[in-house]
Amino acid sequence: MAKIQNISEIHPTLGVTEFDILEKYRKSFHASELGSLHSVFPFESIAKEIGLSQSRLGRRNSFSPSAKIALMVLKAYTGFSDRLLVEHLNGNIHYQLFCGIMIDPSCPITNYKIISAIRNEIASLDIYSLQKILASYWKPYLENLHVCMTDATCYESHMRFPTDMKLLWESIEWIYRHICQHCRDLGIRRPRNKYTDVAVSYLSYCKKRKRKASRTKMLKRRMIRLLEKLIIQRDDIHREYGSSLTYTQDYQKRLSIIRKFLVQEKELFEGRNVSDRIVSIDRHYVRPIVRGKETKSVEFGAKANNIQIDGISFIEHISFKAFNEGIRLKDCIRMHQKLMNVRVRCVAADSIYANNANRKFCTKYGISTSFVRKGRAAKDEAVRKVLRSELSRERATRLEGSFGTQKQHYSLSKVKARNRKTEILWIFFGIHTANAILMIDKIKNRQKKAA
Repeated sequence: MAKIQNISEIHPTLGVTEFDILEKYRKSFHASELGSLHSVFPFESIAKEIGLSQSRLGRRNSFSPSAKIALMVLKAYTGFSDRLLVEHLNGNIHYQLFCGIMIDPSCPITNYKIISAIRNEIASLDIYSLQKILASYWKPYLENLHVCMTDATCYESHMRFPTDMKLLWESIEWIYRHICQHCRDLGIRRPRNKYTDVAVSYLSYCKKRKRKASRTKMLKRRMIRLLEKLIIQRDDIHREYGSSLTYTQDYQKRLSIIRKFLVQEKELFEGRNVSDRIVSIDRHYVRPIVRGKETKSVEFGAKANNIQIDGISFIEHISFKAFNEGIRLKDCIRMHQKLMNVRVRCVAADSIYANNANRKFCTKYGISTSFVRKGRAAKDEAVRKVLRSELSRERATRLEGSFGTQKQHYSLSKVKARNRKTEILWIFFGIHTANAILMIDKIKNRQKKAA
């Protein structure tokens, strides 16, 4: 028996008793929440849109296209790490039924990196075309399609809080380690520098709870000079022995990031402002996003502007750079109308969206808003006030509440993906797995009403 097989392929090989047990597992799976989640997610359509296919040439894929999408949903639903998800997949028949596979207990999956490999394979996805598929699949069960709610949030990356000293030392350590490696490979003498002295000073700096600004500035100057010298020494080695050395793509990419970071640090040390500032050497695409919260003044991760339709959230715009969501209200309304093919009549949004351009746009097209009234009261002000209050309450409870639900229960509090594309994919499946759970109750309620 193969290590992993599709369930449809093993039916002819099962005896009557084994087949009966599998049918009992299947019935219990369909009665569970996991089975309901499987029924409300269009795996085949999403796999087809991404471009996944079962290759007929070469080695046979362990997971079918639909199973790969199911694995991403299962990871968001369980919140497990890649290693833990593989362990549970080996022993949990419901998880295997969710992915449409059967794993031989005598030959379990041991390579937990297969989850990461699948994530990288499907990372180049167009989230807007996929959301159109989900919207068309869920639209028959949604109500109040004319009401659009919108707000922005930050899905933080899993990274330590960045400081100049940490990033400088990380860069120095990486460059110095590779210089030592190059010298060993070439059999040449290691160039002289102040690495050991700076390492002792940095360790002493880290141990101190109270740090004087003058000493911090002095150490920072030494670290900038050392990093600059190490880069020069590395370039000298490359200039003389470059033909004897081989560099990986990751090495060259990281080196270019460190060069850019050094330029930024020198400008900051001289008191100049720096735009597009690097806050992580590993995740060089992440930028500081000032949110102005009481507990977190700055967040580091992807900022997403979401719209919500009857409790179901969709990503309108996502970026790792800070942007003003207040100018995106028109785009939110247009996206809502494209997804639902229904004209928007009411909009609930935060006060940051209540600029004059948005007010004029909503007035022009007869869209009621939750914005605080400006100017003289209308004749039907009492009705409008009730509508504004209801829209504001719904936005504050349902939309902002959905952000907390996604972050606490669907692995979006700290996104642990390691590059830009997989991080966006992680966020996409976290949001829409939370949506699918809500759709279970909506579909059941609709079926009860129909009955």
